Amino acid sequence: MKTFCFANSQIIESEKAKIHPMDIGLIRGYGIFDFFRTSNYSPVFLNDYLDRFIRSAEKTFLALDFGKEELSQVIHELIEKNDLKNGGIRMFLSGGVSENHFSPTKGSFFIFCEDLDFPSKDKYEKGVKLLALEHIRSIADIKTTNYAFPVWHSKIWKKEGAEDVIYHMNGQVSESSRSNIFIVKDGKISTPANHILHGITRKRLLELAPQTQIRNITLKEALNADEVFMTSTTKKVLPVTQIDELKIGNGHPGPITKKLLEEFTELEQKISV
Repeated sequence: MKTFCFANSQIIESEKAKIHPMDIGLIRGYGIFDFFRTSNYSPVFLNDYLDRFIRSAEKTFLALDFGKEELSQVIHELIEKNDLKNGGIRMFLSGGVSENHFSPTKGSFFIFCEDLDFPSKDKYEKGVKLLALEHIRSIADIKTTNYAFPVWHSKIWKKEGAEDVIYHMNGQVSESSRSNIFIVKDGKISTPANHILHGITRKRLLELAPQTQIRNITLKEALNADEVFMTSTTKKVLPVTQIDELKIGNGHPGPITKKLLEEFTELEQKISV
Protein backbone atom coordinates (compact mmCIF):
# COMPACT_ATOMS: atom_id res chain seq x y z
CA MET A 1 0.00 0.00 0.00
CA LYS A 2 1.24 3.46 -0.87
CA THR A 3 1.95 6.24 1.63
CA PHE A 4 -1.19 8.36 1.28
CA CYS A 5 -4.88 7.50 1.15
CA PHE A 6 -8.23 9.31 1.26
CA ALA A 7 -10.09 8.46 4.45
CA ASN A 8 -13.40 10.03 5.45
CA SER A 9 -13.00 13.33 3.61
CA GLN A 10 -9.27 13.96 3.85
CA ILE A 11 -5.95 12.74 2.51
CA ILE A 12 -3.89 11.19 5.29
CA GLU A 13 -1.05 8.73 5.75
CA SER A 14 -2.38 5.30 4.86
CA GLU A 15 -1.24 3.72 8.12
CA LYS A 16 -3.55 6.10 10.03
CA ALA A 17 -6.74 5.03 8.22
CA LYS A 18 -9.29 3.47 10.60
CA ILE A 19 -12.70 1.81 10.53
CA HIS A 20 -14.94 1.01 13.51
CA PRO A 21 -14.78 -2.72 14.40
CA MET A 22 -18.61 -2.88 14.56
CA ASP A 23 -19.03 -1.52 11.04
CA ILE A 24 -21.30 -3.91 9.12
CA GLY A 25 -18.69 -3.82 6.38
CA LEU A 26 -16.69 -6.01 8.79
CA ILE A 27 -19.25 -7.94 10.84
CA ARG A 28 -21.71 -8.54 7.96
CA GLY A 29 -19.49 -8.18 4.90
CA TYR A 30 -21.75 -5.39 3.62
CA GLY A 31 -19.96 -2.77 1.58
CA ILE A 32 -18.94 -1.91 -1.96
CA PHE A 33 -15.63 -1.33 -3.69
CA ASP A 34 -14.14 -0.74 -7.08
CA PHE A 35 -10.65 -1.11 -8.43
CA PHE A 36 -8.89 0.37 -11.44
CA ARG A 37 -5.38 0.97 -12.70
CA THR A 38 -3.11 3.79 -13.65
CA SER A 39 -0.99 3.72 -16.78
CA ASN A 40 1.74 6.34 -17.05
CA TYR A 41 0.05 8.28 -14.21
CA SER A 42 -3.32 8.25 -16.00
CA PRO A 43 -6.29 6.44 -14.38
CA VAL A 44 -7.47 4.01 -17.05
CA PHE A 45 -11.20 4.32 -17.97
CA LEU A 46 -11.79 6.42 -14.84
CA ASN A 47 -15.24 7.70 -15.86
CA ASP A 48 -16.50 4.16 -16.33
CA TYR A 49 -15.30 3.04 -12.92
CA LEU A 50 -16.68 6.11 -11.14
CA ASP A 51 -20.06 5.63 -12.83
CA ARG A 52 -20.16 2.01 -11.70
CA PHE A 53 -19.12 2.85 -8.14
CA ILE A 54 -21.79 5.54 -7.85
CA ARG A 55 -24.41 3.11 -9.20
CA SER A 56 -23.29 0.48 -6.71
CA ALA A 57 -23.70 2.94 -3.83
CA GLU A 58 -27.22 3.77 -4.96
CA LYS A 59 -28.22 0.13 -5.40
CA THR A 60 -26.90 -0.86 -1.97
CA PHE A 61 -28.50 2.14 -0.20
CA LEU A 62 -25.14 3.51 0.92
CA ALA A 63 -24.63 7.26 1.13
CA LEU A 64 -21.73 8.54 -0.96
CA ASP A 65 -21.00 12.16 -0.08
CA PHE A 66 -18.86 12.86 -3.13
CA GLY A 67 -19.80 13.47 -6.74
CA LYS A 68 -17.95 12.29 -9.79
CA GLU A 69 -15.88 15.46 -10.25
CA GLU A 70 -14.86 15.51 -6.58
CA LEU A 71 -13.81 11.86 -6.69
CA SER A 72 -11.80 12.45 -9.86
CA GLN A 73 -10.00 15.38 -8.27
CA VAL A 74 -9.09 13.36 -5.16
CA ILE A 75 -7.88 10.42 -7.26
CA HIS A 76 -5.59 12.60 -9.36
CA GLU A 77 -4.18 14.18 -6.21
CA LEU A 78 -3.49 10.74 -4.71
CA ILE A 79 -1.76 9.62 -7.91
CA GLU A 80 0.54 12.62 -7.68
CA LYS A 81 1.25 12.32 -3.94
CA ASN A 82 1.97 8.58 -4.23
CA ASP A 83 3.90 8.86 -7.51
CA LEU A 84 1.61 6.12 -8.84
CA LYS A 85 2.85 5.77 -12.41
CA ASN A 86 1.57 2.21 -12.90
CA GLY A 87 -0.47 0.83 -10.02
CA GLY A 88 -3.90 0.14 -8.61
CA ILE A 89 -6.51 2.36 -6.96
CA ARG A 90 -9.15 0.88 -4.65
CA MET A 91 -12.31 2.70 -3.56
CA PHE A 92 -14.21 1.27 -0.58
CA LEU A 93 -17.50 2.34 1.03
CA SER A 94 -18.58 0.43 4.14
CA GLY A 95 -22.07 -0.31 5.43
CA GLY A 96 -21.55 1.77 8.57
CA VAL A 97 -22.23 1.26 12.28
CA SER A 98 -25.98 0.76 12.64
CA GLU A 99 -28.10 0.51 15.79
CA ASN A 100 -29.22 -3.04 15.04
CA HIS A 101 -25.80 -4.12 13.72
CA PHE A 102 -27.52 -5.20 10.50
CA SER A 103 -29.14 -2.40 8.49
CA PRO A 104 -26.93 -0.16 6.28
CA THR A 105 -26.34 3.37 7.45
CA LYS A 106 -23.76 6.10 6.83
CA GLY A 107 -20.48 4.30 6.35
CA SER A 108 -16.79 5.05 5.99
CA PHE A 109 -15.27 5.87 2.63
CA PHE A 110 -11.67 5.24 1.60
CA ILE A 111 -9.48 5.43 -1.49
CA PHE A 112 -6.18 3.54 -1.37
CA CYS A 113 -3.31 3.32 -3.85
CA GLU A 114 -1.58 -0.01 -4.32
CA ASP A 115 1.23 -1.72 -6.14
CA LEU A 116 -0.01 -3.98 -8.91
CA ASP A 117 1.26 -7.15 -10.58
CA PHE A 118 -0.19 -8.62 -13.76
CA PRO A 119 -0.24 -12.35 -14.52
CA SER A 120 3.14 -13.59 -15.70
CA LYS A 121 4.12 -13.49 -19.37
CA ASP A 122 4.03 -17.28 -19.34
CA LYS A 123 0.30 -17.26 -18.55
CA TYR A 124 -0.45 -15.05 -21.54
CA GLU A 125 1.66 -17.27 -23.79
CA LYS A 126 0.35 -20.64 -22.55
CA GLY A 127 -3.03 -19.79 -21.10
CA VAL A 128 -4.45 -20.72 -17.70
CA LYS A 129 -6.61 -23.41 -16.14
CA LEU A 130 -10.05 -22.80 -14.57
CA LEU A 131 -12.11 -25.07 -12.34
CA ALA A 132 -15.81 -25.41 -13.15
CA LEU A 133 -17.80 -24.59 -10.01
CA GLU A 134 -21.55 -24.65 -9.43
CA HIS A 135 -22.22 -21.23 -7.96
CA ILE A 136 -23.82 -17.83 -8.64
CA ARG A 137 -22.39 -14.75 -6.97
CA SER A 138 -24.86 -12.83 -4.79
CA ILE A 139 -26.23 -9.62 -6.36
CA ALA A 140 -23.71 -10.13 -9.13
CA ASP A 141 -24.33 -6.80 -10.87
CA ILE A 142 -22.96 -4.90 -7.82
CA LYS A 143 -19.28 -4.96 -6.88
CA THR A 144 -19.76 -5.84 -3.22
CA THR A 145 -17.03 -6.72 -0.74
CA ASN A 146 -18.57 -10.15 -0.10
CA TYR A 147 -15.92 -12.48 -1.52
CA ALA A 148 -16.05 -15.03 1.31
CA PHE A 149 -16.87 -18.00 -0.93
CA PRO A 150 -14.15 -17.56 -3.57
CA VAL A 151 -11.56 -16.59 -0.94
CA TRP A 152 -12.34 -19.84 0.88
CA HIS A 153 -12.42 -21.88 -2.32
CA SER A 154 -9.17 -20.37 -3.65
CA LYS A 155 -7.21 -22.78 -1.46
CA ILE A 156 -8.77 -25.61 -3.44
CA TRP A 157 -8.16 -24.24 -6.92
CA LYS A 158 -4.56 -23.38 -6.10
CA LYS A 159 -3.96 -27.00 -5.09
CA GLU A 160 -5.38 -28.00 -8.48
CA GLY A 161 -3.01 -25.67 -10.33
CA ALA A 162 -5.86 -23.42 -11.47
CA GLU A 163 -5.83 -19.68 -11.95
CA ASP A 164 -9.47 -19.25 -10.91
CA VAL A 165 -12.94 -20.74 -11.37
CA ILE A 166 -15.72 -20.57 -13.94
CA TYR A 167 -19.13 -20.32 -12.27
CA HIS A 168 -22.11 -22.18 -13.66
CA MET A 169 -25.63 -22.96 -12.43
CA ASN A 170 -28.28 -25.16 -14.03
CA GLY A 171 -25.89 -25.71 -16.90
CA GLN A 172 -25.43 -21.99 -17.62
CA VAL A 173 -22.07 -20.21 -17.34
CA SER A 174 -21.95 -16.78 -15.68
CA GLU A 175 -18.46 -15.49 -14.81
CA SER A 176 -15.27 -16.16 -12.92
CA SER A 177 -14.74 -15.02 -9.33
CA ARG A 178 -13.12 -11.74 -10.42
CA SER A 179 -13.40 -11.77 -14.23
CA ASN A 180 -15.83 -11.94 -17.11
CA ILE A 181 -15.85 -14.92 -19.47
CA PHE A 182 -15.84 -15.01 -23.27
CA ILE A 183 -15.89 -18.00 -25.62
CA VAL A 184 -15.08 -18.32 -29.33
CA LYS A 185 -16.60 -20.96 -31.61
CA ASP A 186 -16.20 -21.05 -35.40
CA GLY A 187 -14.92 -17.47 -35.33
CA LYS A 188 -17.94 -16.14 -33.38
CA ILE A 189 -17.41 -14.50 -29.99
CA SER A 190 -19.98 -14.85 -27.19
CA THR A 191 -20.18 -13.73 -23.56
CA PRO A 192 -22.76 -14.54 -20.85
CA ALA A 193 -25.72 -12.19 -20.44
CA ASN A 194 -26.94 -12.93 -16.91
CA HIS A 195 -25.71 -13.18 -13.31
CA ILE A 196 -22.57 -11.18 -14.05
CA LEU A 197 -20.77 -8.04 -13.00
CA HIS A 198 -20.69 -5.73 -15.99
CA GLY A 199 -16.94 -5.37 -16.12
CA ILE A 200 -15.28 -2.28 -17.55
CA THR A 201 -12.75 -4.35 -19.50
CA ARG A 202 -15.68 -6.44 -20.79
CA LYS A 203 -17.39 -3.21 -21.88
CA ARG A 204 -14.31 -2.13 -23.84
CA LEU A 205 -13.92 -5.57 -25.42
CA LEU A 206 -17.50 -5.36 -26.65
CA GLU A 207 -16.61 -2.05 -28.29
CA LEU A 208 -13.58 -3.64 -29.95
CA ALA A 209 -15.66 -6.64 -31.05
CA PRO A 210 -19.22 -5.30 -31.51
CA GLN A 211 -20.26 -8.50 -33.28
CA THR A 212 -19.98 -10.37 -29.95
CA GLN A 213 -23.15 -12.21 -28.98
CA ILE A 214 -24.39 -11.46 -25.46
CA ARG A 215 -26.44 -14.53 -24.58
CA ASN A 216 -26.84 -17.53 -22.33
CA ILE A 217 -23.89 -19.90 -22.68
CA THR A 218 -23.90 -23.47 -21.44
CA LEU A 219 -20.99 -25.09 -19.67
CA LYS A 220 -20.95 -27.67 -22.45
CA GLU A 221 -20.45 -24.87 -25.01
CA ALA A 222 -17.55 -23.48 -23.00
CA LEU A 223 -15.90 -26.90 -22.77
CA ASN A 224 -16.30 -27.41 -26.53
CA ALA A 225 -15.23 -23.88 -27.53
CA ASP A 226 -12.31 -23.19 -29.85
CA GLU A 227 -11.10 -20.45 -27.50
CA VAL A 228 -12.00 -19.19 -24.02
CA PHE A 229 -10.65 -16.05 -22.39
CA MET A 230 -11.32 -13.95 -19.31
CA THR A 231 -11.27 -10.16 -18.94
CA SER A 232 -10.71 -7.96 -15.91
CA THR A 233 -8.87 -4.87 -14.70
CA THR A 234 -5.92 -6.89 -13.44
CA LYS A 235 -5.84 -9.51 -16.21
CA LYS A 236 -6.76 -7.48 -19.31
CA VAL A 237 -7.46 -10.34 -21.78
CA LEU A 238 -6.15 -13.62 -20.38
CA PRO A 239 -6.44 -16.85 -22.43
CA VAL A 240 -7.99 -19.93 -20.82
CA THR A 241 -6.64 -23.17 -22.28
CA GLN A 242 -8.01 -25.69 -19.80
CA ILE A 243 -11.20 -26.16 -17.75
CA ASP A 244 -10.91 -28.90 -15.15
CA GLU A 245 -8.93 -31.62 -16.96
CA LEU A 246 -10.21 -30.77 -20.45
CA LYS A 247 -8.10 -28.77 -22.90
CA ILE A 248 -9.85 -25.94 -24.73
CA GLY A 249 -9.41 -26.11 -28.50
CA ASN A 250 -5.87 -27.17 -29.28
CA GLY A 251 -4.70 -26.30 -25.77
CA HIS A 252 -3.03 -23.04 -26.83
CA PRO A 253 -4.19 -19.39 -26.83
CA GLY A 254 -6.22 -18.79 -29.98
CA PRO A 255 -5.81 -16.12 -32.68
CA ILE A 256 -8.92 -14.12 -31.73
CA THR A 257 -7.87 -13.97 -28.08
CA LYS A 258 -4.39 -12.79 -29.08
CA LYS A 259 -5.80 -10.18 -31.47
CA LEU A 260 -8.16 -8.75 -28.84
CA LEU A 261 -5.34 -8.55 -26.28
CA GLU A 262 -3.25 -6.58 -28.79
CA GLU A 263 -6.14 -4.25 -29.62
CA PHE A 264 -6.99 -3.69 -25.96
CA THR A 265 -3.34 -2.93 -25.14
CA GLU A 266 -3.23 -0.41 -27.99
CA LEU A 267 -6.43 1.21 -26.70
CA GLU A 268 -4.93 1.61 -23.23
CA GLN A 269 -1.76 3.11 -24.65
CA LYS A 270 -3.73 5.72 -26.55
CA ILE A 271 -5.60 6.97 -23.49
CA SER A 272 -2.50 7.02 -21.27
CA VAL A 273 -0.38 9.19 -23.58
